[in-house]
Amino acid sequence: MSDGKPFNIDLGRLKSREKDRSAQAVERTDRAGEDLGFFAREPQKRRGRKPSPRTGQVHAKVMPGISDEIANEAKRRGVQQGVIIEEAWELYKNKSGI
Repeated sequence: MSDGKPFNIDLGRLKSREKDRSAQAVERTDRAGEDLGFFAREPQKRRGRKPSPRTGQVHAKVMPGISDEIANEAKRRGVQQGVIIEEAWELYKNKSGI
């Protein structure tokens, strides 16, 4: 074994060098990667659920009986409670001429 420290690294021997970033070097690297089965560099599509168009939030405080009625109606029709509120707003706008 050596008489020095086992995990000692001589930093004086380490040298950094600039990568070749020319278009030809990138093309060469991409071609070699594709030949080995690697994928292209283009960013992947965003994973997960697509964003909902329903981004506005209404935090309405209503009487307990009314909240139960809205929840029951939404459950009965198989929609979210926000759909019930949207439809009620449309009815109000049509009635009041807004």
